[in-house]
Amino acid sequence: MQALVYIFIGLAAIGVGAIAYFGLTFTPAEAILAAVVFGCVCVVLLERALRQRAEARLEKAIEDLSRLLATDAQAGAVLGQRINALTDIDAGGRLEGVEADISVLGTVIRQVAEAVSEIEERAARVAPTHRDRPIGTAPLAPAIREPEPVIPLETLRRSVAENRLIYHVQPVVTLPQRRPQGYDLVPRLMLDDGDLADSADFLPRQGGEDVLIHIEAIGLVEAVTIARRARTGGQPVKLYVPLSRATLGDSDASAQLMATLEANRAIAALLTFRFPEGQWLSLTTGERAIADAIAKKGAGFSLTGIASLRVDLAELAAQGVRTLRIDAARFIERPEDFTDYHPADIANYLARFEIALLAMGIAGESQIVELLDTGITLVQGPYIAGPGPIRPDLMAEPLRQVTRQRAEV
Repeated sequence: MQALVYIFIGLAAIGVGAIAYFGLTFTPAEAILAAVVFGCVCVVLLERALRQRAEARLEKAIEDLSRLLATDAQAGAVLGQRINALTDIDAGGRLEGVEADISVLGTVIRQVAEAVSEIEERAARVAPTHRDRPIGTAPLAPAIREPEPVIPLETLRRSVAENRLIYHVQPVVTLPQRRPQGYDLVPRLMLDDGDLADSADFLPRQGGEDVLIHIEAIGLVEAVTIARRARTGGQPVKLYVPLSRATLGDSDASAQLMATLEANRAIAALLTFRFPEGQWLSLTTGERAIADAIAKKGAGFSLTGIASLRVDLAELAAQGVRTLRIDAARFIERPEDFTDYHPADIANYLARFEIALLAMGIAGESQIVELLDTGITLVQGPYIAGPGPIRPDLMAEPLRQVTRQRAEV
């Protein structure tokens, strides 16, 4: 490219000499001198431009090199700081700590292996019905037939019609303070001699859905009345209300239940329905839809008679289940019947799904200590407190009203 420029300069110098000779009437010597001078001037100007360009490139390269050297110097300083920091580290002490942790981990692994071996040996001695159970499913509960109620169904129906059914409350407390977390509404029947019969003595096991619906309707009205008055007084209280498939399976009763919850949305979160686990697992599609609607209203469920905790907890939580009730004595003596987790971990595991364990039938202080060690803080039982009466001004009038309504229907 530079050679081409010089050729053009030479051609331009010859043209200048020709113009000077022919156009300006210069002598041949003068024309040649003019051409040479013009060519030299052009060459000098070109060389100067090229030199300036080369100097600019050289300065830029020097600046780039300076920046690179500065960056290398910073990297060297950082590297020096890291080397100094590594020099100050007590590697020997840290290695001793790591060795101690590895030793502890080895001990834990050995203990886990021994526990697994013990569980396998215990499983080998289990009855065939339990050995053949698929992994992850609930164990088969022993077929124990519940005793029939002492009070006949007709007597119960007549007593309810005579307004001799009353509701008492039994507290559910939180350990270790033993502060009431909520109250179970417990139906009791007043006998002719003035004694009170417990629910196990008169609630029908088979049949009698009409009277069972009536009893549960009375309990719902009672719970709404207590919850509303407690909330108005500035001390809201959680109530556990009995419920069964008899109410969910009856169109009129379920409609009345939904209407009551809709009219009392402000206190729906204070109501939790006690529902037997066996009936919960056998709900039909229609009954399940009603249970889901109850949960959407803000109320929850507390499953009673839990035989195993090997269940889909995420599904239960989505269905509005808030507590699972287990027998305290059986859980303490044979926790493996309920879960494959360590007893101290199961409560925290359920808490991830916002589900709490409620230990029932507390009969002594030793059981409370055992439950505290396993992280279970909700308990109920005769040792804590038995069922007791509600204040008459919170109870009598609602019972008479619902009795009159049922009689009119």
